[in-house]
Amino acid sequence: MVVGFEDVVAAAERLEGVAHRTPALRSRLIDEQLGAEVFFKAENFQRMGAFKFRGAFNAVSKLSEEQRRAGVVTYSSGNHAQAISLAAQLLGVPATIVMPHDAPASKVAATSGYGGKIVRYDRYSEDREEIGGALAREQGLTLIPPYDHPDVIAGQGTAAKELFEDVGELDALFVPLGGGGLLSGTALATRASSPNCLLHGVEPEAGDDGLRSLRSGEIVHIDTPRTIADGAQTQHLGTHTFEIIRRDVDDIRTASDAQLVEAMKLFATYLKIVVEPTGCLGFAAAREAAPEFEGKRIGVIISGGNVDLERYASLLGS
Repeated sequence: MVVGFEDVVAAAERLEGVAHRTPALRSRLIDEQLGAEVFFKAENFQRMGAFKFRGAFNAVSKLSEEQRRAGVVTYSSGNHAQAISLAAQLLGVPATIVMPHDAPASKVAATSGYGGKIVRYDRYSEDREEIGGALAREQGLTLIPPYDHPDVIAGQGTAAKELFEDVGELDALFVPLGGGGLLSGTALATRASSPNCLLHGVEPEAGDDGLRSLRSGEIVHIDTPRTIADGAQTQHLGTHTFEIIRRDVDDIRTASDAQLVEAMKLFATYLKIVVEPTGCLGFAAAREAAPEFEGKRIGVIISGGNVDLERYASLLGS
């Protein structure tokens, strides 16, 4: 299945009136610090607190009546779990969610609250993809993976589509990278809406499989990275996402956990918003790359704001 910008446009139509059109935030002080105009696409204000709702709702809404009756299954550390559960609840579809034992408590509670049936596993010793696939086969469920799915990719691309519509063309755009759903969808929107914009994916320093994949020209598999960016603890890019990324993404950068904590503090200080560690990847890299883009217009996608408050307070105090 091939996915293109026309699919992003169609997804935007399905999401109209259902997903929030999140704001593009500005901070004069951050502009001064980076020496550039910075525009933050605040997906932490999206339904269920992250961009994942876009792709999940788009995918679930395209199921046949037979598939809806049988139900869906997915695997996720938290945000896609919540997104599928909420989308399924809105559309009257049963949802089974495979989640790791160490998933943030707030994400587990929200997933359950949206009606998802949770199946737990150990992310360091068990394979979530095998578990999800087995449940799909045994129970006749439709598997909607968190990133490697054309309808998910198209839905995620609507965030960048809105950003360009609201602020115009950009010189550079920094996007969090886990499995590549957000980055590949953003790439489709970027090449159609701001073709000269330099597009950078940003992943945790401890999990640089995307960077290594882009350099080598093939998908690199790694062990589950140990990082505070739990939403980007993926082991590899997807087949669909990698093809788009290597074609349309200019570079992939990394950010350390310490840089993510600093970005969280700056978001709280200057924009007065709560952002989860994964959601800070783009800003952390933009700060590091600021000398390269002095006087330019920079976009940053904030992917989400779902973080346990105790964990959040602990990280800000570190």
